[in-house]
Amino acid sequence: MSPLFTAIVVILALLAVMGIVVGVANDAVNFLNSALGSKVAPRRVILWVAAAGILVGTLTSSGMMEVARSGVFYPGQFSFQEIMMLFLGMMLGNVLLLDLYNTLGLPTSTTVSMVFGLLGAAVAAALFRIAGNPGTSLQDLSQFINTGKAMVIIAAILLSVALAFVAGTLFMYISRLIFSFRYAAVFRRWGAVWCGISLAGILYFALFKGLKSSGLIPTSVSAYVGDHVLVTLLAFWAAASLLLYIFQRMRLNIMRITILSGTFSLALAFAGNDLVNFIGVPLAGYDAWRIAGEAGSETMMMGALEAPARANFLLLGVSGLIMVLTLFFSKKSQHVTETELSLASQHEGDERFGSTLISRSLVRATLVMNTMWTGLIPARVQKAIDRRFEPLPAEERSSAPYDMVRAVVNLTAASILIAIATSYKLPLSTTYVVFMVAMGSSLADRSWGRESAVYRITGVMAVISGWFITALGGFLIALAVTALLLWGGWIAVAALTALCAWLLVRSHLKTPGLKEEAEKALLPLETAETPDEVLCACIGEVCTTMQEVTRIYNRTLVAVFKENRKVLKEMVRDSNRLFEEARIRKYNVMPTLRRLQRCDIDTGHFYVQVTDYLSEVTKALIHITRPAFEHIDNNHEGMSKEQIVDLMRVNDQVEAIFDKINDMLATKDFSDLDLVLEMRDKLFDTIVEAIKSQLRRINDVPSGSTRAGVLYLTILNETKTMMLQSRNLLKSQQYFLEAKK
Repeated sequence: MSPLFTAIVVILALLAVMGIVVGVANDAVNFLNSALGSKVAPRRVILWVAAAGILVGTLTSSGMMEVARSGVFYPGQFSFQEIMMLFLGMMLGNVLLLDLYNTLGLPTSTTVSMVFGLLGAAVAAALFRIAGNPGTSLQDLSQFINTGKAMVIIAAILLSVALAFVAGTLFMYISRLIFSFRYAAVFRRWGAVWCGISLAGILYFALFKGLKSSGLIPTSVSAYVGDHVLVTLLAFWAAASLLLYIFQRMRLNIMRITILSGTFSLALAFAGNDLVNFIGVPLAGYDAWRIAGEAGSETMMMGALEAPARANFLLLGVSGLIMVLTLFFSKKSQHVTETELSLASQHEGDERFGSTLISRSLVRATLVMNTMWTGLIPARVQKAIDRRFEPLPAEERSSAPYDMVRAVVNLTAASILIAIATSYKLPLSTTYVVFMVAMGSSLADRSWGRESAVYRITGVMAVISGWFITALGGFLIALAVTALLLWGGWIAVAALTALCAWLLVRSHLKTPGLKEEAEKALLPLETAETPDEVLCACIGEVCTTMQEVTRIYNRTLVAVFKENRKVLKEMVRDSNRLFEEARIRKYNVMPTLRRLQRCDIDTGHFYVQVTDYLSEVTKALIHITRPAFEHIDNNHEGMSKEQIVDLMRVNDQVEAIFDKINDMLATKDFSDLDLVLEMRDKLFDTIVEAIKSQLRRINDVPSGSTRAGVLYLTILNETKTMMLQSRNLLKSQQYFLEAKK
């Protein structure tokens, strides 16, 4: 056996580990979000429940491994060498594609990425064989590829997206009409029956979807259930309702039980059915290597892969352990989870996505249709419906993105839909169903108000479009990589493996985005509750921001003088971060004020002023750093000696004022406030003289650089604005501290 194929088996094993890591990071959203969104339990408890489901599901997944071996192509039409390159090309492309989605924070289907990756790799291998065999042509491609399976999957994608959205919307609308947001009284009467529907669907889903390939359920039972789905669901409903009624009489929170049960069952089904997406291909590659080694031939055809796979419970157990560790420690899984939670949240605030022409048009059309529809409903009926959807006041509202009623609806709709689809052998994607049910329930729950609808529609469209790109991208990437491997041999294997490893390491070591850094920096203020805590947080925030402004301004001017592009690029990034912090602070001002209204109006007034003044300071700073970087980055002529001298004089005075302001903010001693005013007036006189000097130079030397002159005037004017707002900020804080005393 050639060492090349032994190396490929090792590479496939490493890619299997990476596939599990990036796959779980993306698919964790499927079974975690209902529990996390309703905050039904601490995050660690939710993760342990999901981990138990994963470990049970992992040991029952061996029956699904045939999908990777012979589900999309006919292995008997390929030689051992072609099969090994096919599997390696698919895994390299699949890991890179899923990691890209995780980095962007977008959930996608690992099933679709695997199937279309295999399809692309198989097409490349088929074209390679056709090119090397004069007796074949492109018309013979159907002998290699199972095209019928691909068409069924594409149809299932379209069906799952539409059906799940409609089901989530309908179930949530009916549930909210029954329970409203003040559901305690009604839930005591009908809660056991309602949660019984959910638990029945969840149990059916766990037993006959999650454990269908385990062999633990007798074939006769599975056949009977498959023929009598409705009867089975009704029996489960009656039993679950009775059990939950007993629990309710024991004063247990049956919604908490239902949600955690649903989390367990979805995690079980995910591991039992989707593990093949991560390790199915590497295990198939290992089996091909073993078969060829026993036969002593590297050119044999691989029809033996059509035989059922042998279960290796040791490998399945190790895979389950890696999945659990990824679930607990992956930061990217939290990033993907936040996407769905932000789109489904009951609270309004800073939205992750922007608006587009399509989303704005859809919102306008919906408003018109809603006006027409409400005009047909009697006023008394409309008022009664509106009362059921009236949200809780801010002081009674939980910090959870949505309540437990919606979490139960999400789990119920997703579980029942996937269970019914399984009984009819429809290959629906778990990711698509769970996500679209969550979006439909949030729409029916009136979470998409006029303040947020346009942004959330954009987000849903971005995710859905990403799903279809998954199929096309997985197909094309796997096709290209496999073709290079087949024609490039061991050189292509080494080069592409090294490239994949470098891209993955670079992705995981990448610096967090501006928004993540800004949110982390704002955390102390966001968690402050009492007036004193808000005061301390604001003082610390003001001091830190002003110190950063001082540093960035000084380094920017020095970098402009020296035409240092690298430093200017760094200063643009830092000023962008400060500006992003100010933007997030503005979007979060209303929730913070609602907390402060219960405490101290003066504290709230101070917070509003700080938010406004710090925002203006960072805005002025960014209007200095960006033009400066663009000027040097475009290789324009630098500042003249006279301009540098003037700006150095301005910089010295600005630095002195900032040092005095920072000292006063840190010590809370504002006795030198008049001195700062005098220093500011002197600085303004210096700026006026600098502008006049520039005007004289324009008249004396018309051939001077126009762009350098524009940048020079921009820096002076924005410096003046920045100092005005800084002094206002200082004065505001003095008044507040005196009022507190």
